[in-house]
Amino acid sequence: MATLGLSEADKAAVEAFRRDVVDPSRTQLVIVDFWAEWCGPCKQLTPVIEKVCADYAAKGVSLVKVNVDENGFIASQFRVQSIPTVYAVFQGQPVADLSQARTEGQLKQMIDQLLAQLPIESDEKAQLVEIAPMIAMAEEMLAQGDAERALSAFMQIADMVPDNVDVAAGLARALIALGDLDDAQAVLDALPAEAAKHGAVASARAAIALARDVRPVADLSAVEARVAADPDDHAARFELAGGLMANGDRDGAAEALLDIVRRDRTWQDGAARTQLLTIFEAVGLEDPWVSAQRRKLSQILFS
Repeated sequence: MATLGLSEADKAAVEAFRRDVVDPSRTQLVIVDFWAEWCGPCKQLTPVIEKVCADYAAKGVSLVKVNVDENGFIASQFRVQSIPTVYAVFQGQPVADLSQARTEGQLKQMIDQLLAQLPIESDEKAQLVEIAPMIAMAEEMLAQGDAERALSAFMQIADMVPDNVDVAAGLARALIALGDLDDAQAVLDALPAEAAKHGAVASARAAIALARDVRPVADLSAVEARVAADPDDHAARFELAGGLMANGDRDGAAEALLDIVRRDRTWQDGAARTQLLTIFEAVGLEDPWVSAQRRKLSQILFS
């Protein structure tokens, strides 16, 4: 932004803009709000945009308000023709016009899209890098069956990042492994509503539902005998699947449920398929085991 021929006031405004907007935008997303004291819509937007930017500060978002009456040259450089006009600036250049976003939801949606596309540096990202090895270690403990140590590890990480969805989901799964279903449910219920869409949270919720539905069985021989005596006793096979799953034999449980679907997919309004889908979600839809079982299910359903 050249300053040759500008008044001292405009030069000062340009320097302030460089300091407050251009320089920080090298690594952060700067939201520039062009406004004026006499502008009614500007005053309506102010609390909304200030709240959103404050909420996103840890994500590398900051807000700079530019009064067009006091900074006419800056406004002209951005070709501001009406106010409020709101731009997102990154690396010294406008990357999005946010002027049509007037609600908190609209602003967050647009900013989320920008954060997903741009290499923004933030405290949140730095913290995620720091805790990533810790999360991996806790997950490894859980995978190895050491739920108590995993729980302790996830609790320590949660103290550092209380709003992290992956950590909360890991904490819930550790509690599930220890049989503390109510505490696991409470951890998930404490998350914000939008977290429900997160895959790890959906998986943990499915694991709770599954754990409430099945219980470890010391001796499955009786129900196995019922299935052997009558392969079409779907109730017995369904009970067997539950016992196998509760005992940690997910391969056996899946095969039992697939066999029910193969023999009678409409049994109990598709209960076997529904239970399979719950198991898939509890294990995690991206898990290779789930992908293999889903292929088996598809072959049965579409053959």
